[in-house]
Amino acid sequence: MCGPSPRPCQPVAGLTRRTSVTSHALLGTAPVSGTGDAAGAGDPRHWSADEALEHLYAAHWRRLVRLSVLLVRDQGTAEEVAQDAFVALHKRWRRLRDPDRAAAYLRQTVVNRSRSVLRHRAVVDRHAAALRREEPVTDGADAPALDRARRDTVLDALAALPDRQREVLALRYYADLSEAEIADALGIARGSVKAHASRGAAALRGLLADERPTAPPEPDLNRDDQ
Repeated sequence: MCGPSPRPCQPVAGLTRRTSVTSHALLGTAPVSGTGDAAGAGDPRHWSADEALEHLYAAHWRRLVRLSVLLVRDQGTAEEVAQDAFVALHKRWRRLRDPDRAAAYLRQTVVNRSRSVLRHRAVVDRHAAALRREEPVTDGADAPALDRARRDTVLDALAALPDRQREVLALRYYADLSEAEIADALGIARGSVKAHASRGAAALRGLLADERPTAPPEPDLNRDDQ
């Protein structure tokens, strides 16, 4: 189940779907009037919160959504997580005043809110499973929607990893962050980042290897079938 309501996860057909949401739609504000300069011009320290959101949204929105998809395994929920991160940033811009710090704040917020989604989903799934056990099974009953949705091998393998390993791998190999940036985003030591990355990569290789189809045994041409 995904998000605050008990709706089934949808399979992730692709991680590059464009969204119709804009930074102004997030806050209900009007577009920032420009002077003809290219986006991002001017000293970021003097940006208003709306201007900061406009520039940072253009630079980071899609990457943050895709990062959250790797963690929550649902496109719609990932977009909600990213929207919440930008709304939170808008409220904190006066204290940040730095695009680099703001980008780190956005990543950290996406990771934290993705964790919250997974915790909420686990609670909902447990209650749904209990209800299914109490209901009589009828002929021709549909398989659980969650089982039908799990068709992407890599996302399923990532989902099987411990939370910290999954987060480190997503930040390292998708978001292409350094060990120091990952440590800052997750609030852990750099040595822990290395350990989680190594263990997670080994576990992921094993899980993906298990998914490979096994060839049928070769017939024994020398066997005597008398």
